[in-house]
Amino acid sequence: MHEPRPDDGLAGAPAAVRRAAGTLEAEILGIMRSASNPLSPGEVRERITAGQNGELSYSTVVTIVSRLHDKGLLTRQRSGRAFIYTAVDEASVAASRMNSALGSGIDRGAVLSRFVSGLSGRDARLLRRLLADSGDAAELPTGQD
Repeated sequence: MHEPRPDDGLAGAPAAVRRAAGTLEAEILGIMRSASNPLSPGEVRERITAGQNGELSYSTVVTIVSRLHDKGLLTRQRSGRAFIYTAVDEASVAASRMNSALGSGIDRGAVLSRFVSGLSGRDARLLRRLLADSGDAAELPTGQD
C-alpha cells in the first residue's frame, strides 16, 4: 500500500482539479473582456476564484495575464507600482493578425488576392464600401496585374 498524498484524494484533502490546457487563459480573457474597467492581476484572481474551492496563486494569474499581454490580447498601464490590464477588442486583434500576415515578407498581392477570393459577396461589398469610405480606393488599380 502506498502512502496517501494530499493531491490523490486519499488524505482527506480535496483533490486539486487541473484545468485543460488553455482553459485558464480563456477564463481570464473572458473576465477581462467582461470587465467595465481595467483590472489588476489581484482583481482577476478574486473574480476567477469566486465560488471555487481551489485557490489560484497570484503568480499564476500574473503569468497568464503577462502571456495574454505578450500575445497582444491585453493592453497594460501603470497603476502605482503595478500594472492594470484591459482586453483588446476582438476586431483589433484580428486586424493586427492580418497586418502581421501582410508584413511577413510573403507576396502581399498574393495574400490579399487569396483573402479577397475567399470573401462572401456580402463581405466583398462591405470591403469595397470601407475602401471607398477611407479614400484609399482611389489609389487602388482597377485592372488586373
